[in-house]
Amino acid sequence: MNAYTSPPIVVGVDGSPESMDALRWAAATAEQHHAPLTLVYGVGAPIDYGPGLSAVVFDNQTMRTDGAAVLADAEKCAREVAGDVQITTAVADPAPATVLIGRSKDARMVVVGTRGLGAVGRGLLGSVSTSLARHAHCPVAVIPEADPIRDRSEWPVVVGVDGSSCSAEAIDIAFDEASRRGVGIVAVTAWSEFFRYISRDEMREQARAVQAESLAGQAEKYPDVPVRRVVVEDRPARRLLEEADAAQLVVVGSHGRGGFAGMTLGSVGQAVLHGTPVPLIIARPRD
Repeated sequence: MNAYTSPPIVVGVDGSPESMDALRWAAATAEQHHAPLTLVYGVGAPIDYGPGLSAVVFDNQTMRTDGAAVLADAEKCAREVAGDVQITTAVADPAPATVLIGRSKDARMVVVGTRGLGAVGRGLLGSVSTSLARHAHCPVAVIPEADPIRDRSEWPVVVGVDGSSCSAEAIDIAFDEASRRGVGIVAVTAWSEFFRYISRDEMREQARAVQAESLAGQAEKYPDVPVRRVVVEDRPARRLLEEADAAQLVVVGSHGRGGFAGMTLGSVGQAVLHGTPVPLIIARPRD
């Protein structure tokens, strides 16, 4: 077993097919990053950090026993993907979102599936991935159901670029992931005329300048990563999802900025989160 000193990649597991897809992706990514992998099963009812869900009482001991069995199967699956990765498992009493947000303080990345087994079945619901995207202390990867037909391993990484600090974090993540995967980058900057008082030509040039400034220095840092630049008048979510159809990964910031329809976790991020056919990494600012 290799000795790792880097922060772990943490993946939420509940036994659902979606969480197993997330597990396989997390195991492969841990191997690429030479990072340890932590498998976490949250016993409590899923809780969103917002109005809606209230506490539900469960038989914790039975659920902890079930969780240990799920994690044992998950560990076997992870070792089939990445046999040399250091793997630890944890059954935790808090709900999945709560325990994963707590674990994110010391993690390299937190990984979840897009859906789980449901509230009574302890699933990693959309509310969990949304809570993580809003509150985690590290990047969050949300993994949709695996595509059994198309091999995307040679397809590029798409990143949303808007000039914000969170976009800069997304760019750093995207180039690192592309370099590790041996693929290129598609950098997307979308702009809109709404609520702007300059001409389209000026907006287009501003968008190009923002993208050029945001990507400055990446070619020198990652000479092995080719870049295709997309600067377009469009809704950012629509364009990101369009580019995602021919990509293996999408990376966006958790907050954007106005002017250039920001790649935020507002309407844009939500649309990408629920619509992307490929894994999505949301760059979260660390405390």
